[in-house]
Amino acid sequence: MDSKKTPVPDTTVTRDLSKLSEKTGNIYQTVMVVAQRANQIASDVKKELNSRLEEFSNFADTLEETFENREQIEISRFYERQPKPTLIAIKEFEEGETYYKVVEEPKD
Repeated sequence: MDSKKTPVPDTTVTRDLSKLSEKTGNIYQTVMVVAQRANQIASDVKKELNSRLEEFSNFADTLEETFENREQIEISRFYERQPKPTLIAIKEFEEGETYYKVVEEPKD
């Protein structure tokens, strides 16, 4: 999933809960599926950001020696402007791009 190409609204959108829970039949399962996907997206974005910022790290810096790097600031601003992982996860769920599996407990 490329979050940069996903058109996600940047304003508040009211969602119909009955329509959102049609796929699972339960709003609580829908919330759990969306929440787990949002956590996956956030983790991927964090890994990507850390790998891009890693090139700027200098282990010899002390508190007095740190300075602002324009490229580093631009990278941080880019990630701040991206849509929130929850909005991306909801959009994917609504479009049927999220795969989930319900595990049934065996009946005794």
